[in-house]
Amino acid sequence: MCADVDYRIWELKKKVYEANMLLPKYSLVTLTWGNVSGIDRESGLMVIKPSGVPYDKLTPANMCVVDIADGSVRDEGFRPSSDTLTHVELYRAYSDIGGVVHTHSAYATAWAQACRGIPCYGTTHADHFYGEIPCIRPLTQEELDEGYEMNTGKVIISEFERMGIDPEAVPGCLCSCHGPFCWGNDPEDAVNCAVITEECAKMAFMTEVINNKAEVIPQRIMDKHYYRKHGEGAYYGQN
Repeated sequence: MCADVDYRIWELKKKVYEANMLLPKYSLVTLTWGNVSGIDRESGLMVIKPSGVPYDKLTPANMCVVDIADGSVRDEGFRPSSDTLTHVELYRAYSDIGGVVHTHSAYATAWAQACRGIPCYGTTHADHFYGEIPCIRPLTQEELDEGYEMNTGKVIISEFERMGIDPEAVPGCLCSCHGPFCWGNDPEDAVNCAVITEECAKMAFMTEVINNKAEVIPQRIMDKHYYRKHGEGAYYGQN
């Protein structure tokens, strides 16, 4: 790599390291159950957490560099996360995203294990996701045999297309029997999405415990809250 690319990748390693360290801070991971990645679009290189390394042992230097063109590891040392090829597929399909995160956070994973999407019951959810956070179908045996992690990404993408879901308006999903994958403009933004996903999962669970006949938020209120923060007419926050 040329000096300019080397510098950008080193800066990306620091950002990805910092984003990974937010996962234990926000109680989104237990042991090593999670990973964050980021991408340098100009070079087509992705940086991701190494596989199975405890969070207190992570450093920017041991983040792993992967070429999204073929999924090959571009530096020596640690093996990248076992979920690497899922991240690769998402970067290939969604050219506007700059960060991807996967966790096994408890409430979101419980919905995934129940094979249910997270319903949009209120404005907290609607502020960030335009509707239900979907639960993606399980992989077939053929898909598992062909490549579990690769096809996890491909199935997320194909299911979003089938359901007509905009990945910008709904920047995350649950994989059946597995857990959440979320994405954002950069690695930190992707982590923020994972935090919100977990909180929405927790609140939806509590809502159904309190009222098992609860109805989802009315469309007019969801529209109001989502578009206060998103799109040309957004007015939440500062200019």
